Amino acid sequence: MSSPSLCLLFSTCPDPASAARIAQVLVAERLAACVSRLPGVHATYRWRDAVEQAEEVLLLIKTAADRVPALQRRLCELHPYDVPELIELEVADGLPAYLQWVHAETREEP
Repeated sequence: MSSPSLCLLFSTCPDPASAARIAQVLVAERLAACVSRLPGVHATYRWRDAVEQAEEVLLLIKTAADRVPALQRRLCELHPYDVPELIELEVADGLPAYLQWVHAETREEP
């Protein structure tokens, strides 16, 4: 891939409203080119010495690698969880036109 690397980030939200708000802000502020929201994710996790279960909304966040630090800071400001999930995967390859679009939409200056 000749362009700078892209990342796919995963995060979860407690409800559709917070997921939609976070997605809107990340895209509006050019921190992400696209955020897909997948409702109905069932999570089992340990929190404060108890095993918990919750239904969450999974966010799939597509962005340029150089935007990840700012995206991480902004997501933490917006997120209702004390410790939001944010997992980053580097994208090895993809449809060139899509990869170029992600870079174009996440430039700091349009």
